[in-house]
Amino acid sequence: MKQKTQYFTIFLSLTKRHLMVFFKNKVRLMYTLLVPVLIFVVYLLFLRGLELSMVTNTLNDYGVTEAAVGAENYAALWKNICTLVDSWMLSGIIGLSTVTVALQTNTVIVEDKQNGVNRDFASSPIHRNVLIASYFFYNFLVSALICFVFYCICLIYLAAAGEFMLTFSAVLLSLVAMFFATVASTLMTVFLCSFVKTEGTMMSIVAIFSTAVGFLIGAYMPLGMMPVWVQGICAFIPGTYACSLLRYAFLNVPLAELTRFAGTLGIDGGTMSAMLAQLTNNFGYELNFFGTLVGPQYQALALAVFILVFIALNIGVGGNLAEVLGLGKKKKKK
Repeated sequence: MKQKTQYFTIFLSLTKRHLMVFFKNKVRLMYTLLVPVLIFVVYLLFLRGLELSMVTNTLNDYGVTEAAVGAENYAALWKNICTLVDSWMLSGIIGLSTVTVALQTNTVIVEDKQNGVNRDFASSPIHRNVLIASYFFYNFLVSALICFVFYCICLIYLAAAGEFMLTFSAVLLSLVAMFFATVASTLMTVFLCSFVKTEGTMMSIVAIFSTAVGFLIGAYMPLGMMPVWVQGICAFIPGTYACSLLRYAFLNVPLAELTRFAGTLGIDGGTMSAMLAQLTNNFGYELNFFGTLVGPQYQALALAVFILVFIALNIGVGGNLAEVLGLGKKKKKK
């Protein structure tokens, strides 16, 4: 019992040390936080107008115009659609942030290996598994904190725009989905970075992966718009299912409200059903892999399976995190 208590104390001390190293570097902290914020700003300035123009074209194709339904009804319909589009995109960016933030947080682990800090840990009475566990816990804490801050920014935006339709249960569901998304991202990114030995390699991976992953998990555009072989790759990325689960929490109420309001416009039922089906296909939360629809319950199951798989993989290669490589920083000659 005494030894377990000692291990736990060391575990907490190491986690505190990793957190201090991360937060002490203000540039790294700001960059990690600003990545999802910058994507959010780019969406507001450029992508939002593009997404809404696509919706306008869809409405025109089905004859749903201001002249057909009246100015007041069209304005209310457009408000519901703006809520749908914003909720779809913001929930996708939140899902993306769980991956990008977790990846960037691993820079501390790589720095420890390159600078020889692990040599100091290896020469001290610190059990290797305690060190490895502290790296995982540190990554999760930082990722969860930064993602929660961005999550609050998204809710504030929706409220300020008059588009906040999340119920209390939807907020809880989104927080639970974000929690498990962060766990999966932590396990996946730490596993990938356990093979990285230099900061230069790490920076290259962050730049390439952060750029591509947004498309591969469907954060920027529906996966159905991508080639079939790309969708096959997306099916093996945990972030794909995490992103869809977050969208389920954000979109469940807006989709129901849009469907209810559309039924009051007096447009032919077949036309309205076809239009809503297309909007749901473009801005919904179900995944379509090889013609098979994957609903929220199976998305949650897939995410749980990925968590278990990466736990097993990390157990197998976890020793790489404590690998002794560097000889430490060279002392400057006087």
